[in-house]
Order: sequence, then structure tokens, then C-alpha cells
Amino acid sequence: MEFSMKSSGTALLARASLSTHRLLHAPLDELLAEHNVEVTVIDTGPGFTGGTYVRQTGDLGFVKPAGQPESEWELMARAMLGRALRVPLPPLPAGYELTEL
Repeated sequence: MEFSMKSSGTALLARASLSTHRLLHAPLDELLAEHNVEVTVIDTGPGFTGGTYVRQTGDLGFVKPAGQPESEWELMARAMLGRALRVPLPPLPAGYELTEL
């Protein structure tokens, strides 16, 4: 399953640092709010598990596929946030990958 991330070179690293432990264990809604992530739910085709982009404000936008199981969304949202903020994370489970465009 694949996720895509579009980067505009905006300085996301200027945000408060985020530890690996906090990224993996804090409530997801809390993390997304702390980092001003706007989530948009859309209908997508099979195999697409999420996406992210940098908005003109410099904040992140996440794309969540409609009907996605919550456990999969938790996994992908945390992985996308970690990648965008350059937080070290363990590898994703087999069958998942992050693709940066």
C-alpha cells in the first residue's frame, strides 16, 4: 500500500521538536492538532492509504481515504507526520511504504 507526500521545501522543521516516543504513543488527534494538520477525507482507489502536502501557510494537509480502517489510518498518519517532521521511526510493516514526490 502506498502513501504519497508532496513537499514544497517549506521549513517544517521550525516547529517544536517531536520525539519518536511521543509520535508513537500520544493520541493521534492531539498530535495532529499540535502540528496544525488539516485532514481531508476523500474517496480513493484501492492501495492508496493516505497522502500529505504542505499548504501555502506552511502547515501540513493530510488526505485520508474514506472507509479506511482506523488502525491503518493511525499507522499512516503517524508515519506521514514523522517523515514530514524528520522524526526517526521504525520501518513500516510489510506491504506499506512511503513515497516522497
